[in-house]
Amino acid sequence: MAGHNKWSKVKRGKAITDGRRSKIFSSLSRDITLAAKAGGGDPAGNARLRTFVLKARDANMPAENVDRAIKKGTGELPGVVYEEITYEGYGPGGVAFIVQATTDNKTRAAKDIRSAFTRHGGNLASTGAVAFQFLHAGQFLIPKEQTTEDALLETALEAGADDVIVSEHGYEVRCQIHAFDQVAHALEGKKLQPASAEIAYIPINPVPVTDLAIAKTLVKLHVILDESDDVQHVFSNEEMDDALSAAAHE
Repeated sequence: MAGHNKWSKVKRGKAITDGRRSKIFSSLSRDITLAAKAGGGDPAGNARLRTFVLKARDANMPAENVDRAIKKGTGELPGVVYEEITYEGYGPGGVAFIVQATTDNKTRAAKDIRSAFTRHGGNLASTGAVAFQFLHAGQFLIPKEQTTEDALLETALEAGADDVIVSEHGYEVRCQIHAFDQVAHALEGKKLQPASAEIAYIPINPVPVTDLAIAKTLVKLHVILDESDDVQHVFSNEEMDDALSAAAHE
């Protein structure tokens, strides 16, 4: 069920890409810089960097932007020093949120994120108050037309993945964080292109949402957070059916 929620978010993300291109480029640049800083600037030897470079290519991000972001990470070019911060909170309806920010100003980021929650019937929580409701793991979403269940199981499990979950929307591969790069490399070796590949917070116990007013407020909260320059990734555990989700986005 949580996988369905993630697939829905991926589809919505693709639909609004053109309208948020500058935000997407900025977010990808930070991801690329941090990946290069952590694992080196050669995509061939840094699977996480390679994943972000591929995302940048899919988003039609200019190659010079990608190169500049890598060089900032390796120290070849001067750049802003970013800090990674994780915030936990609750939105309307008791929905749990984990917000990952990459910022050069912690005070500004905290103020903006706190304000977003407060204005939409939620609140920030202390560290650990929300995280236990999520599995922190590597997650790859792979469209069904790219492979078969048996072939994917063999590739993923041999590479160190823990599980392959099958749904009507596609395949979800999960792995321990330390196995992310190895699994990513194995999928690439089979010419598979995930619709999403990230170190994610995956809901363990999704919260059903059936009220349209709550659903609309949740959508507004997601939009405000996604539009923040400091926010990189937003994870939440709401679950709603397709009809309600469509109505909430109108």
